[in-house]
Amino acid sequence: MAATALPPLPPQFKSIQHHLRTAQELDKREPVVAYYCRLYAMQTGMKIDSKTPECRKFLSKLMDQLEAMKKQFGDNEAITQEIVGSAHVENYALKMFLYADNEDRAGQFHKNMIKSFYTASLLIDVLTVFGELSEENVQHRKYARWKAAYIHNCLKNGETPQPGPIGMEGESFADVEREEAGSSSLDSGTTQPTSSTYEANNIPTSNYTGIHIPPGAHAPANTPAEVPHNTGVTSNTIQPAPQNIPLVDPSLYSVQSAGEVRLTPEDFARAQKYCKYAGSALQYEDVSTAVQNLQKALKLLITGRE
Repeated sequence: MAATALPPLPPQFKSIQHHLRTAQELDKREPVVAYYCRLYAMQTGMKIDSKTPECRKFLSKLMDQLEAMKKQFGDNEAITQEIVGSAHVENYALKMFLYADNEDRAGQFHKNMIKSFYTASLLIDVLTVFGELSEENVQHRKYARWKAAYIHNCLKNGETPQPGPIGMEGESFADVEREEAGSSSLDSGTTQPTSSTYEANNIPTSNYTGIHIPPGAHAPANTPAEVPHNTGVTSNTIQPAPQNIPLVDPSLYSVQSAGEVRLTPEDFARAQKYCKYAGSALQYEDVSTAVQNLQKALKLLITGRE
């Protein structure tokens, strides 16, 4: 993306530096997700400090980047329509989460899967651009952050992590952030502050045995956070998992719409959302999620109920 370089990151904005770095990493292979990462950083930065000169200058340059991207990808409906953009970002975050979750459950602990958990949590942050997070996404974000910190700390201390959801007290996320902060720099070409930590209320401190995280049923062939497209490098350790395609609900073939069923504007909006989710899932060849969402849309339209 040909865009104006950002000035040095003001200390006030250290909490968004990782979202901006994620945007940079995704510019070429996922420009839509990169755009919303910057939009999240912009909106968050405005809330933090939009008055001091250095912050205003930074936000102004970030706005220039957003405008340049909007011009470049203005014909992409994921940019012009929020419901499509939301589905696109959510599916990409889920793709990364499922890759990391599958690796974790298989006992394959490595830096790539830690980064995938970590980046998935950042992308769920980005979903707040579209409104309040679903309870499921809130739980996925907490779990991804905890897993990233837990596995990172285990490997750092020479310990073998336990796979899957386990009872575990909160882990410090600071080491993961410091490592990511030192791994690359933002557009300004300068290394950003490395001593950032999440706010206390964002660090999971409770026992996680009660959180239900389903096993990944369709991990992607490549890790979106670590394996760039067209590298020519193949991996023997990352293989596409077979997809479990859900059966079509047979009741949908025979159910008749009752004459009294009146769909509200909210019903139509929900049905449209399910269809958009299905379309976005198909971009990742995720047939299972596409079928599930299309069935939800069909049931809603026929019966007026979910």
